[in-house]
This record gives sequence, structure tokens and C-alpha cells, in this order.
Amino acid sequence: MSWYRQWKPYVPVAQRRAQAATYAAKLAKKEKRTLAPVKIEGRIIARSFWGQAWCENLESYSDFANRLPRGRTYARNGSVIDLQIERGKVKALVSGSDVYRVTVAIKTLPKSLWGRIKQDCSQSIHSLIDLLQGRFDQGVMQRLSQRDDGLFPNPQEIEMDCSCPDWAGMCKHVAAVLYGVGARLDIAPELLFTLRHVDHLELITQAASAGNLDRSLAAGADSSLARADLGAMFGIELDQSAPPPKKQSRPKGAREVVPVEVAVKPSPMTKKTAGAKKATPRSTIARSPK
Repeated sequence: MSWYRQWKPYVPVAQRRAQAATYAAKLAKKEKRTLAPVKIEGRIIARSFWGQAWCENLESYSDFANRLPRGRTYARNGSVIDLQIERGKVKALVSGSDVYRVTVAIKTLPKSLWGRIKQDCSQSIHSLIDLLQGRFDQGVMQRLSQRDDGLFPNPQEIEMDCSCPDWAGMCKHVAAVLYGVGARLDIAPELLFTLRHVDHLELITQAASAGNLDRSLAAGADSSLARADLGAMFGIELDQSAPPPKKQSRPKGAREVVPVEVAVKPSPMTKKTAGAKKATPRSTIARSPK
């Protein structure tokens, strides 16, 4: 089949995807890593809160409106044959008329904003209890997904690059990768925190601070969340409200007397005879430290 006006002959999607998968497998073997393709069953790209919130955030910006529909199609038909999410970056391989490399750089979350988010998430008692039990309640999730002030990036924080000849700011391959991130968050929501370079466990640590915990327990929180159990449950250290006992003072120059337990071996159980010494019982004596 000859080309017409420099357009390549049509190749069925299944055939292109198979060729791309073969190429990607060779590349992964060369780079000694494992492929992570985006697999979507049916037409729904994201089903969980985190995946849906990511996609809704993308679709809320007019900057992306024109290119997103083609990207959804590419994501649904399995064209994203590899997607890797790491700190501040998403790297992917997308199957089209060729195999294209896509890189999406996303700015990490400013420390000041992350501090405000942690503070906000620890204010509500209901949210606090959920955080201490290792889960996010609806209020916390809404705060984390808040537009322009949450974890999800805005267009100014995203830089896109694709090896395809399309010069648009967002080509269909980049759009497919961004939808692929939403699908990936369905099964691994912690990757959102990795992408923005923040630790989700800090939310629990912030919630379990002494002040927040005291307010929660005073308001009638479940007694099973006592301090002694939290450390074992979540592996975190909590400040104890009770101050340490004061050390007793002693006269200047006096030596500290340290109690020492001394065990004395009892004598054999024999009949008592005249002049026999009694066995020294186990006792505690005090001696001065050397």
C-alpha cells in the first residue's frame, strides 16, 4: 500500500499495540526494569476517589479542554504501554503511529502549603480519629483535593514533553498519560504523595501530636485510642502529658546510695545440729557506688 500525501498507511490499533509492546519489552530489558502498562477495563478510566479527583482536576482547566478527549481514547484502548511515577515526574511510552516517549514534569509541593494542609487535616476530631486509624475521611480527602490549594497540580506546575511531531502544548499522547496517572492512582493512591514529594504518614504524625490527641480524648473519643496503644499501632512516638518524676536532691558532697540486690546461696536442707550456722536469707543491702 503506497503512501498518499506523506501520510503513513493505516495500521490497525491492535497491530500497533502489539508492535509497541514488543519494542517496550526490549527497551525495558535493556534498561533492566519492569514495564508498568495502564490497563483500563471498560470505558471508566478511574473508579476510586483518588483517580476520579485527579481526572476531574485535569478537566476543570480550560487549558487542557481541546486535547483531553483524544487522550481518553488512547488511555482506554491500552496505548499507554508503560507508565512510571516518581518524585516530580511521570515518564511513559505511548503507542501511536510510532512509539513515543512522554515526560511530564510536575513541581513538588511547597513546604509551606504542605504545612497548611497538615494543620487543616488535624483540626477536625472526626478526621483525627480516622487519621489515627490509618484512613482518610471525606473531609480530609476534600481538603487534599482542593483546587489550587491541595495536592493536585495546576497547569502552571506542569511541563509536558513528547517525542511526537505534534507541536501543541498538550498532544493526545500526553493527555493519555495524564489520564493514565488517574487510572494508576486507583490502585496505588500513595503515588500522588510520591509525585508531589510529601509523606502521607506525616498526616498521621501531625494528627497524633499531644495537643490534638488531648482535645480528641477530652471530646469523648474512643478510649481504645489511648496513648499507650498508638505507638504500637502506628509506629510513632507520642509526647506524654505526665511530666517525668523530679529527682530528689541530696546534700552537697554526699554520695548517692544505690540499692543492690544480692542473692546468697542457701545452705543445704539438712538437720540442724548444735553449733551449726543459720543460712543467710536473700536480702537487699545498700552500698555506695565506686
